[in-house]
Amino acid sequence: MANLPELTPGRMLGTWQADPFGIAAVVVLGGLYAWGVVGLARRGERWPVARTLAFAVLGLGTTAVATMSALAVYDRVLFWPAAVQNILLDLIAPLGLALGDPLALARRALPARAGERLERALRGRLVRTLTFPLLSTVLVLASELSIYFTPYFETALRHGAVHQVMYLQLVLTGCLFVLPMLSHEEMLPSWCGYPVRALFVFVDGLVDAVPGIVVMTSSTLIAGGWYRAHTPGWGPGADRDQQIGGGLMLTIAELVGLPFLIAVFVEWVRAEKGATAALDRRLDEELAAAPAPRPAAAADDAGAAAPEPGMMRPWWETDQGAIGERFRRGQG
Repeated sequence: MANLPELTPGRMLGTWQADPFGIAAVVVLGGLYAWGVVGLARRGERWPVARTLAFAVLGLGTTAVATMSALAVYDRVLFWPAAVQNILLDLIAPLGLALGDPLALARRALPARAGERLERALRGRLVRTLTFPLLSTVLVLASELSIYFTPYFETALRHGAVHQVMYLQLVLTGCLFVLPMLSHEEMLPSWCGYPVRALFVFVDGLVDAVPGIVVMTSSTLIAGGWYRAHTPGWGPGADRDQQIGGGLMLTIAELVGLPFLIAVFVEWVRAEKGATAALDRRLDEELAAAPAPRPAAAADDAGAAAPEPGMMRPWWETDQGAIGERFRRGQG
């Protein structure tokens, strides 16, 4: 560790090491996701390629970069690679995993009974409490601050097993907020529609900037005993190193906020299109089932009574169903 060469752009791209957490995440999560996609394909159902790419590239790819690239190699001698590593696991990897919508995939790919159990678990009190937007935002913030401003982080630098636990904590707490926002599974309260979700994402983006600001401006050196003893001669001083790390945390947190907000708006548009298509199908079915009106001339020739005035009005004015009501509101 003390003999690590200077971190250059070339070494930043070409230096890698194996990591148990990174390998397990890619193999286990990637394998389960692939099993779900293949299972649907065998039943003749398609799963969006874009979601698969988001899960594999942005989700698992970011996890691999954070845990096995030069960021992981140099995180014990410089603070800023560790800071970038942690923010990737806390914000970007969960976003990629959520865009893949693994929960919806699992429910569809599992046998019917297992899918129902999964659905009940996702709607259970514990999951709904932990994923409630305001609480999950607080949990993400508390997770980050507890890492940097308690002995936790320095302990993780000294002990590999604790470091693995920290990786897992970062990914899980990040998923608590992101997964419910982008999943097609109903994990949020009924009042938390897409406009409310967009508001929560905006607020969460502001809160995500707090750890970077605190780290960058703190007069307390994070894991100071460790980094003072291990900072290489070619690196910045420990104080400057922490300022760089905090600045990078702030930058990445702000950059990821906009794509997250865009993703919520895209899901919002898709949901509106789906609702409109469902309404059109229902309208077509009701029109097809309605009896055809008799021509007025034929009715007079047969000596029938003239049509009631209401029958000459547009159909949506006399229809008593939900579709007629919606059309009347639109006309008003």
